[in-house]
Amino acid sequence: MTQATPITVAAGDGIGPEIMQAVLRIIQAAGARLRIETIPIGMSVYQRGCSAGIEPAAWESLRRTRVFLKAPITTPQGGGFKSLNVTVRKTLGLFANVRPCTAYHPFVRTRHAGMDVVIVRENEEDTYGGIEHRQTQEVVQCLKLITEPGCRKVVRYAFEYARKHGRRKVSCFTKDNIMKMTDGLFHKVFEKIAAEYPDLEHEHWIVDIGAAKLTDTPEAFDVIVMPNLYGDILSDVAAQIAGSIGLAGSANIGEHAAMFEAIHGSAPRRAGQNLANPSGLLLAAVMMLVHIQQPQVAETVHNAWLRTIEEGVHTYDIFQENVSREKVGTAQFADAVIARIGKSPARLAPAHYASAVEATLPLPPPPSAPQKKKEIVGVDVFVDWNGLNRDPELLARELIRANGDGLELTMITNRGTKVWPQGIPETFCTDHWRCRYMQRTGQGRGPMGHAQITNLLQRIAATGIDFIKIENLCTFDAEPGYSLGQGQ
Repeated sequence: MTQATPITVAAGDGIGPEIMQAVLRIIQAAGARLRIETIPIGMSVYQRGCSAGIEPAAWESLRRTRVFLKAPITTPQGGGFKSLNVTVRKTLGLFANVRPCTAYHPFVRTRHAGMDVVIVRENEEDTYGGIEHRQTQEVVQCLKLITEPGCRKVVRYAFEYARKHGRRKVSCFTKDNIMKMTDGLFHKVFEKIAAEYPDLEHEHWIVDIGAAKLTDTPEAFDVIVMPNLYGDILSDVAAQIAGSIGLAGSANIGEHAAMFEAIHGSAPRRAGQNLANPSGLLLAAVMMLVHIQQPQVAETVHNAWLRTIEEGVHTYDIFQENVSREKVGTAQFADAVIARIGKSPARLAPAHYASAVEATLPLPPPPSAPQKKKEIVGVDVFVDWNGLNRDPELLARELIRANGDGLELTMITNRGTKVWPQGIPETFCTDHWRCRYMQRTGQGRGPMGHAQITNLLQRIAATGIDFIKIENLCTFDAEPGYSLGQGQ
């Protein structure tokens, strides 16, 4: 008898305890060999005053088992509470979120009978750092952080996943026609890594038209990789157009651990009513069983579930007159799947996991590259200013007084749009301004240093204008590492 695999389980909030109980009954009835450790997470922990939604002792279990089966949790909206999902993904380095989106026509309503798409979403970066600040009375900001190592890991994973799962093509969605540096980096890394996989097709789409194509013609796609925010939104869209978000599971993959969860929320309105569909969490558990090298159990569970769906035993959310045969609750659905253990679907394509495909694919070490020469050539100073009529000419007049020490004001933008010099009065302005100072070029002028920036800020402070942040403007091997203003 193979030794039981330790896993950490959290029942979550809302419908979480009901669907987790159903899922554990099914997979254990199918022969899953598990040693389960349970941890509390979510609302019960928030209410004890822990804003992370998870207590220190729980991390000990996660670091010990390295496998986490998690039911949905409720993240309090607003306030200082952080998303526990994001916290776990980032803390454990779960860099890739894998979401299969499959249609089960004609047994589950769908407009795309042949849909079979896997979305690989970057899981740690982008705006999900949650780094936000209120900078003025009118303006708040959220920082979008994209790293070259982060792009490389998730893109490499997408290509490896496609190859090992017999997929034919990897598509990339970004918005690098607008965010040329952040999304541009993701696209650049994608093209570079794609060249190492000549056996796979690859393509890039701007995310808006790519999303339109996905919703209209999903059969045009196979595996799609994208940054965090786009992937979060479009994986839900893809699951819904395939049939139902309630049927979709996901894997969160890192180099040292993995988490498996349904993609839907905790649905507190449905809690305690024996209504919820456990299928999303069950299919996540199937992915977990493959990951922990119990592929035969995964296959048994998945095929029993397919047979149950095929025979029309459905929970309320997918029940259809003239298609479904029996409407059942959460517990009864679990009973129906258990009763079909050992059976395979007659019309739907059966699942095959004869040889386990390791979910945590080995990643090659990062390539060594020479350090580029970094030089400071200017600074963007962001100021809070609400002067007369918010006239950028008046602001420029004040800020020009701070010129000196080799730096001079060259541009002012408002929400990214150039308003000085040569702005036009129709441009709407808030009280938040980016003021760009560049080093004058000239004979004998050496590299710019931090002391010049410090002195500049002192001169700006002397004008009475409130500066709120700065961004150094740097070149890397003489290539600008900053964007132009819109209209510049």
